[in-house]
Amino acid sequence: MSTAPDLSATIARLFVYPVKSCAGVELREALLTETGLDLDRAWMVVDEKGEFVSQRELPRMALIRPTIRVNDVVLRAPGMLALHLQIDTVEEPVKVRVWDDEVQAYDMGAVAAQWFTDFLGRPLRLVRFDPEHRRLASLQWTGGVEAPTQFADGYPLLLASTASLDLLNAKLAAAGHAAVGIERFRPNIVLAGLEAHDEDRLELVRIATDDGEVQLRPVKPCSRCTIPNVDPATAQVDPAVGDALQAYRRDPVLDGAVSFAMNAIVVEGVDRTLRIGQPVAAAIRF
Repeated sequence: MSTAPDLSATIARLFVYPVKSCAGVELREALLTETGLDLDRAWMVVDEKGEFVSQRELPRMALIRPTIRVNDVVLRAPGMLALHLQIDTVEEPVKVRVWDDEVQAYDMGAVAAQWFTDFLGRPLRLVRFDPEHRRLASLQWTGGVEAPTQFADGYPLLLASTASLDLLNAKLAAAGHAAVGIERFRPNIVLAGLEAHDEDRLELVRIATDDGEVQLRPVKPCSRCTIPNVDPATAQVDPAVGDALQAYRRDPVLDGAVSFAMNAIVVEGVDRTLRIGQPVAAAIRF
């Protein structure tokens, strides 16, 4: 790190979410790719029209738990046999929609479709993002920088901090509610050593890895829907988290919407490996 940083932190936790809106996988290390962490939101569940579905309407998706192995991702859910997804196997090409974007994908076949249909109780299919397709984050928010992503809501990475969660949990406790985990906010990188919501003000995040520096740029506060109200362990929905955030996290940058954590893009460091404990230096945007 050549110049003195405004803030210093460390990587506390790393998560990837192989299937959009299903449970995450916590990792000790993760490969950084152009589109974010390797295998993050590589698969997505869609309805009969090819529109994505999420925990917003199907909270039981939280109970689908992936395990990443060398050649496959294994999905497990209560009462279901394990579903094995070969990482390098694709099926029929299809077009699907995630928010306002129509993207190229591959249908993962009848067995996967039946598995999701049986567990979630409505006709569904599973698709894999076509790596040849280029879906870009909003150029308005990236300042014109082309930042590709797969099936994430809109950006390659989501950064959060342990301090921001601690502040929320203090407010929940004061209101008589139980503490919640960072898993509800579905971050990729969780930083320790910051003050609460310092991540909102970061201009450039520089991470020292074994094979060179990674640079990430936070570009947009993450507006929050109802998913943080879903308990990842039980899929039960309780409005306490959303109510607490409404009291102190209305963001004028988002026209008053509630925000928690920051969407970020990759500036430098594709194909480098992020690990728990790596030092992070950051400049503050004033």
